[in-house]
Formats: sequence, structure tokens, C-alpha cells
Amino acid sequence: MGPLPSLETLAVVAAVVYLILAIRQNIWCWAAALLSTALYLHIFIEARLYMESALQLFYIAMAIYGWYQWSRGDNGQERKISSWTVPQHSRAIALVIGLTLVSTLGLAKFTNAAMPLLDSLTTWGSVVATYMVARKVLENWHYWFVIDSLSIYLYLSRDLKQTAFLFAVYLVLIVIGLRAWRKDLQSQSTQL
Repeated sequence: MGPLPSLETLAVVAAVVYLILAIRQNIWCWAAALLSTALYLHIFIEARLYMESALQLFYIAMAIYGWYQWSRGDNGQERKISSWTVPQHSRAIALVIGLTLVSTLGLAKFTNAAMPLLDSLTTWGSVVATYMVARKVLENWHYWFVIDSLSIYLYLSRDLKQTAFLFAVYLVLIVIGLRAWRKDLQSQSTQL
């Protein structure tokens, strides 16, 4: 019997399964997210990426919330893809910037965190984008593209090569996800 896969390898596989299932709007994506998240919680604590570690706790809660939202739907119907308005995006981006500044200052002052600004930015951006996925907001894919692009550098800086590669793969899957969800949104519009 060969060597067991590393925790990072298992986390990467579960994360890819999550995204593929999310693209297909399959509710089991939330179970895969829960598994990946639990593994990454340990990995990021070891890498001293404390905001990313805290983010994993949020992801655990969001996996439960996402399952609930997708299973409950809208008034007993399957949750439909929606699109946010400019004011909604403005509020979301302002929230990310504000929380990033606060947590960066706290991390820099009170911890030995590696890359506190980038760690905070990718974390708070991920919080907003994950909420958008759970609510099936189309533009989540745009947020994820920016976040994941920045995350590649962050993970390479901490020698998390498999995770950096995962996020490079995510960039391709994000484009596929955006196209698939946009097509579904357009077909929803023509059915009305």
C-alpha cells in the first residue's frame, strides 16, 4: 500500500468537488465544502494564516446555511439565480474594504500573522462571495475571480503549492461557472 495522501491533497480534492457541484447547482456541493473546510482549518493554522483559519469556521457555518438555502429554496421552489444591483455591490465592496483595514491592523499589532493585509482581504472577500453563492447571486463568480487570483500569491508565499494550484484551476472553473449560471439566469428570464 502506498503512502496516504496529505491533508492538503485531500482538502484540494474536496474543494474541486465542491466547485464542480456548485457550478451544476447540486446541493451536495455543501457537503464537499464542509469536508474541505475542516481540513483547511488545520492547514491554515499551521501556515500562520489566521484570517484564512477563521474563514474556515465561517465556511463551516456557510456550508450548513448553503445547504439550508438550496434545499428550502424560495417559497418551496428551487432557489433561482439572481443578480445584485450596483448599490448592493457598492455596499458589499465597502464592507470588505472596511473589515480588511480593521483586521489588518489587529493582525499586524497583536499576532505574528504572515501577510496580514492580503490574508484579511482574501478572507473578507471570501465571506461576501460565499454568502452570494449561498443566495445564488450570479456575480459571486466575479468576486471569486479576483479573490482567487490574489490567493494564488498568498498561498505560494506560504509554500502551499497544491492549494495555489487549486486556485489556478479555480480560475478556469470560475469562468465555466459564470457562463453556466448566466445561461440559467437568461433561461429563467425567458420563462417568465
